[in-house]
Amino acid sequence: MSLSVPLHEMIRAIRSARTQCEERGVIQRECAAIRAQFRQADNGGRSHNLAKLLYVHMLGYPAHFGQVRGFGSFLSCVCLEDEKPSVYLELLFLCVCVSDLSHSNQYVQSLALCTLACMGSAEMCRDLASEIDRLLRASNSFIKKKAALCAVHIVRKVQDLGELFAPAARSLLTEKNHGVLHGAVVLITELCERNPETLKQFSCVYFQTVPDLVQIMKGLVISSYSPDHDVAGVSDPFLQVRILRLLRILGRNDEAASDAMNDLLAQVATNTDSTKTVGNAVLYETVLTVLDINSESGLRVLAVNILGRFLLNNDRNIRYIAMTSLQKIVGTDHNAVQRHRGTIVDCLKDQDASVKRRALELSLALVSASNIRSMMKELLLFLSSCPPELRSQAASGIFNAAERYAPSQRWHIDTILHVLTTAGGDVRDETVPNLIQLITNTSELHCYTVHKLYRALLTDISQQSLVQVACWCIGEYGELLLRGECQEAEPVQVSEDDILDALETVLQSHMSSPATRAYALTATMKLSTRITDNVDRIRSIVSIYGSCIDVELQQRAVEYNALFKKYDHMRAAVLERMPVMEKNSPGHTNKESAGEAVKEIQPVNIKQALPQQPANQVNNEDLTS
Repeated sequence: MSLSVPLHEMIRAIRSARTQCEERGVIQRECAAIRAQFRQADNGGRSHNLAKLLYVHMLGYPAHFGQVRGFGSFLSCVCLEDEKPSVYLELLFLCVCVSDLSHSNQYVQSLALCTLACMGSAEMCRDLASEIDRLLRASNSFIKKKAALCAVHIVRKVQDLGELFAPAARSLLTEKNHGVLHGAVVLITELCERNPETLKQFSCVYFQTVPDLVQIMKGLVISSYSPDHDVAGVSDPFLQVRILRLLRILGRNDEAASDAMNDLLAQVATNTDSTKTVGNAVLYETVLTVLDINSESGLRVLAVNILGRFLLNNDRNIRYIAMTSLQKIVGTDHNAVQRHRGTIVDCLKDQDASVKRRALELSLALVSASNIRSMMKELLLFLSSCPPELRSQAASGIFNAAERYAPSQRWHIDTILHVLTTAGGDVRDETVPNLIQLITNTSELHCYTVHKLYRALLTDISQQSLVQVACWCIGEYGELLLRGECQEAEPVQVSEDDILDALETVLQSHMSSPATRAYALTATMKLSTRITDNVDRIRSIVSIYGSCIDVELQQRAVEYNALFKKYDHMRAAVLERMPVMEKNSPGHTNKESAGEAVKEIQPVNIKQALPQQPANQVNNEDLTS
């Protein structure tokens, strides 16, 4: 029987039919020809026959016999997609797949390999692993490429089958076809990542995997232009990237393998064009390999310099990955990364939020005792204009760096006060007790600190952390403000009324939180033992808050009123200065060690705070009278 006519001729014949009977005759003859081709297993015109059957179906004529022919493949896909397919469907798939894998047509084999690689279950992979291993050794490069990628899927599904593919995967590295090499490298990478024993096997001298990979990579680097594999002037960058990743795995913690690839990595780093995105991709993988293996110091410096060039790239993605890589090695190659400090600091001005965040993290990691002043200047400048979502991170990083590398106590205090003035609302809770502890332990700077905090309090009371520290210092060292004898700060003439006006402003401000008002009320109370002419005003301020709606503030005011009325003779002893605090001991945080400094802002129990008295002299009724 003759072959069926092409689709356009069949359409022309159907349209030229004068009667419906004549149209049915054309369709029946064409369907008979298609059936004959199905029986002869002729796959050459399968796509044309499918198109004609779709057209016949659109006209309303039966085309179910074509659907039956594709039923086996359809059930195979359904079987693979189902998480718990029936046994019969699995058997159907295996029979169809085994038949297709042994087919004489390479495209039928390829379709079966791709289907198994995409949707094969663990049971199917176990049953067909030997077939895939056989195809890995086939003579057809097209089939070997597909079989290698199918083997990758099998290894991911059933890790124990990796040993089966190791010899065949190693033999594929001798191929010249780039597709086969790419599949072989991906397969070996998967085998090495999932099984340490396989990794040792490929790293051993017997397999000689590293020398072969180095030879392949050198051929790609020095090869002339090849239109089949060239991408923007780089010979097969996809294969180069895969080889570099595999070398990174093989050279990790292996001195001999690392030595074998040092020269190659230096050659790739110096000969690859960095003006194109493709070249940057190869260079980036080269850098990651250099930094991950036991490479020479000079090669590591070269890798860091490549990342430094990435920081100057106009592409923000390249700058981001460069800083991410530098962040990982700043601890081990600190001096090499320091050479690019200026470029990293410039990235703080980038408009992209992700680049800014990464630049901030890297800048904080680069702070050291030798550059603390210059780096802190840049970080404080960044803090004044950084996005709100980065302000807390920047402030915390500045605090940690200042605590580690502060050249002097005064510089340390000035830096923290600058941060509180700029971003006091974004600092962590432990910042206030930490600063209070620092101020308490630097007795020679009490006068300087209280003058500076008093001026800051008059300027801005919106930064709650700054206001809390200022109130605490004024309560502790308020008499130093009245003397006006501070040599390290500009002298300011301050009267008792000025100090009380500032604290009363904090108490009455709608911006003050309950904790800030508690600081201010306690500071006002402490001043009653440090000034002489305004004790009655202090008593009046404290008594007002005895009926405050805030329970904490009300309890505090009632207890302070009790000090004025019943225990005025003990008030000076109770409100004396806080003692110098000991520095942190191992295992304790700054917040714990500074807790005593702010303990006064917690509700005060007069019975516990005062010396022991007879029970008939101190009781709860006295405190509320």
